[in-house]
Amino acid sequence: MADDEDNGSSVLDVDTYVETESPEVIIARIEGKSRQVERLLRIPQYTEALETALMDAPTQTRDERCKSANWLLVHRVLMATKDVDGLLMGLNPELHDILMKYLYRGLATGDRITCDLCLRLHEKLYDMAGIGCIMRAISDTQNLV
Repeated sequence: MADDEDNGSSVLDVDTYVETESPEVIIARIEGKSRQVERLLRIPQYTEALETALMDAPTQTRDERCKSANWLLVHRVLMATKDVDGLLMGLNPELHDILMKYLYRGLATGDRITCDLCLRLHEKLYDMAGIGCIMRAISDTQNLV
């Protein structure tokens, strides 16, 4: 059978990276999310705001402007939230891994207030999602935030 032959087509060249969207398109999408997040924070619907900030995170680009813009949006929601347990309890489980990546990005800032919050969230998220969430977040080198 031709399907059973290994012709080398299944080999992935990890050095080949193709941008799927231009940085300007990604930034425009993030600006739209930002307006929606600000509206949700005023209501206040913190879990929905966090889900909106995490959805369509710019993981498929290497442009740091895009990654920083979305981090600032996620950071804005995290800093506005007082009820960490309530925030995570309502969060869509599909977003746990991407949130964990942003928590590590927050820890990398070195800012004391941000690091304190990220550590508290890390502990709560670990309790909810388990060690697998951490392992997926730190081992995924392709989809960085």
